[in-house]
Amino acid sequence: MTRFAIDAPTALRIVRERVDVGEHQLVSTGALRSHAMQLLYDEVRAGALDEAEGRAQLEAVAALKVRLLADRVSRSVAWRIAARLDWAEIGAAELLAVASLRADVLVTDDERLAAAAEGVAPRMRWVDLASALR
Repeated sequence: MTRFAIDAPTALRIVRERVDVGEHQLVSTGALRSHAMQLLYDEVRAGALDEAEGRAQLEAVAALKVRLLADRVSRSVAWRIAARLDWAEIGAAELLAVASLRADVLVTDDERLAAAAEGVAPRMRWVDLASALR
């Protein structure tokens, strides 16, 4: 069993492509669903996604079996990571903290996050996760 730390775009891809993670475990930050909702809302507002489909995908994200973490230790580690990287926002640092503490690998296609993961947590792209699970 592998524990994958996922960001909101990865959660949406799992839902949209109906990927079965099998016996593997998904972990993320406590804000995962809110971040996914923002992405979906932005797509609906831009006319790229029908509202009913956006809401259906949001429900599917909520139904994903993913361990959401927002404990003291992960918050403390996130704070240190954000300070070390001199980031103004802490959300991405939270995911790096979760990945370093509770996952075997971080799954993201976000280049900024991937670069920051160097030395913090191993990283894989969506395409590598999708092919590993199929």
